[in-house]
Amino acid sequence: MVTKRTDYISWDDYFMAVAQLSALRSKDPSTQVGACIVNKNKRIIGIGYNGFPSGCSDDELPWAREGDFLQTKYPFVCHAEMNAITNSSNKPDLEGASMYVSLFPCNECAKLIVQVGISEVVYLSDKYHEQDIFVAARRIFEMAGVRLRQLKPHTVDIHLSLANGEQQ
Repeated sequence: MVTKRTDYISWDDYFMAVAQLSALRSKDPSTQVGACIVNKNKRIIGIGYNGFPSGCSDDELPWAREGDFLQTKYPFVCHAEMNAITNSSNKPDLEGASMYVSLFPCNECAKLIVQVGISEVVYLSDKYHEQDIFVAARRIFEMAGVRLRQLKPHTVDIHLSLANGEQQ
């Protein structure tokens, strides 16, 4: 008798892997972030990555992290969380959904996450934990009752091959 595979990835690892795969689409030279929104039925309803708004040339806007504000990426970039929400296939499904994101959300994304009714944020990295915008984000999430969970993946590396449509 043939038995099922036992080395499949968990739901958490799967959804975070989708977020990480989405991050690979980002053209940001310093920080690539991906987000994946999952409804209560474990269906992906939105994905996104950080980049400039649709129709804005990523060759004409700056990618710098430091310098005069208007010469940096910060006034122009759309975060992965914003893009995942606006790309969502079913807006009513956002209520009670979970967002998987590779980097802990900033205060602006926290406000948006709360406003659309997402009830859980699962993140990989919180490397900017002490910066004011992330302290503010945690305060927003706490006040709104959004669950926060740092993922400790069971599967650290996932190999994907696009050759011949077969996994190796």
